[in-house]
Amino acid sequence: MGPQTPEELAAAVERDGVQFLFAMFVDLHGKPCAKLVPVSAMAEMLDGGAGFAGYAAGPMGQSPADPDLVAVPDIGSYTPMPWRPGLAIVMCDPHVDGKPWPYAPRVILKRALAGLAARGMSYHAGAEPEYFLVRKTAAGGIQVADELDDADLPCYDAKGLTRSYEFLTTLSRTMNALGWSNYANDHEDGNGQFEQNFRYADALTTADRMIIFRYMVHSLAQERGMLATFMPKPFKDRTGTGMHLHLSLWSADGTEALFHEDNDERKLGLSELAYQFIGGVLDHAPGLTAVTCPTVNSYKRVSAAAPASGAAWAPGYVSYGGNNRTQMIRVPDAGRIEVRAVDGLANPYLALTALLAAGLDGIDRRLDPGEPNRENLFDLATAEVAGRGIRQLPPTLAHAADELAADGVLRGAFGKVPGGEYVDYYASVKRAEFAEYHAEVSPWEIRRYLTL
Repeated sequence: MGPQTPEELAAAVERDGVQFLFAMFVDLHGKPCAKLVPVSAMAEMLDGGAGFAGYAAGPMGQSPADPDLVAVPDIGSYTPMPWRPGLAIVMCDPHVDGKPWPYAPRVILKRALAGLAARGMSYHAGAEPEYFLVRKTAAGGIQVADELDDADLPCYDAKGLTRSYEFLTTLSRTMNALGWSNYANDHEDGNGQFEQNFRYADALTTADRMIIFRYMVHSLAQERGMLATFMPKPFKDRTGTGMHLHLSLWSADGTEALFHEDNDERKLGLSELAYQFIGGVLDHAPGLTAVTCPTVNSYKRVSAAAPASGAAWAPGYVSYGGNNRTQMIRVPDAGRIEVRAVDGLANPYLALTALLAAGLDGIDRRLDPGEPNRENLFDLATAEVAGRGIRQLPPTLAHAADELAADGVLRGAFGKVPGGEYVDYYASVKRAEFAEYHAEVSPWEIRRYLTL
């Protein structure tokens, strides 16, 4: 646990030799926004927050005429950066006119967690972040940074790990120095693709850590002349990038695992509450996808054809199963579920909020998800899957945005904002993103239609 008072923060800053603090928050897209505050001005930051022109920061529900968005530090989120001595991050909750700003993703998740606490429960989450290490080409494209990483089956390749040893171990040591308990680092299924895992925590802590992790990966890669990308599908012929989320509900004090059941008739080690939660996530999957797969590029990962390595590893259907990676929800072990329809660019605060709301609706309605699907869905034709009554995930961001706007439960979870409701704001941003993409004329179109 980090410092809890200004005095404890001052002691931590002195102990760690910190000279500057990033007062950080994220916009709708998950972009980290920050001001660099010298420690000599820390007391003023703690007293009055750090001011931002919210309209300039990104989609934060502000216009140029609005008052300052004030980032109020959450002292307990204090995170020194061991690989950059003298710097630490403090995550912030944006306020406007002295009140938490309801457009801010971290504020939205904290409100959802307060509602869950009123039910006597807490929410734990673990994340599996994947990313590619690439370089820009002279022609303006990208290529895998490691030119020797060209195997047809690169997953878990020891030689590929060795060539990236310095980068990966720097990140591992950093995570462990911060108390994140990094327990695995591997070469993933795509050339140039890696995954690094750290221990689960309460949902807010995990969301904060995901933002900081992505920031560290980007920064460390750039220092070494590379680019890191969490883009869901940067290469047509290689596996996409996920950020699978492992979820569980616990008692309010975190001592009782509410998803665990030894005598589960379905043999997955889950409680009735967990199955109801799964039922809710599956029921709201179409709208959820706009938040968990939030970009135009996301839908080139969802339902993607098998790449050279043999399997896409991304779900295309609304389904759940046991230890079966072709399902949208996998149950890898007793007491938790893994939602695989989350990609590398998901805003973790919003994704965790949406998944919680969907799951709680399943609990409230006592939804039964049915028997787990034990088939390899990658082997079945779309018509066969449909014949089993299994729905497909939305095919594009525009479809997903429409599904989100029509979902009353998710609408209620994200709440009201000064301009109306957050869901409508979010959907409008994503529809505009899709429209901008759709207006582009791609090289594929030129090749296909120029002389047709």
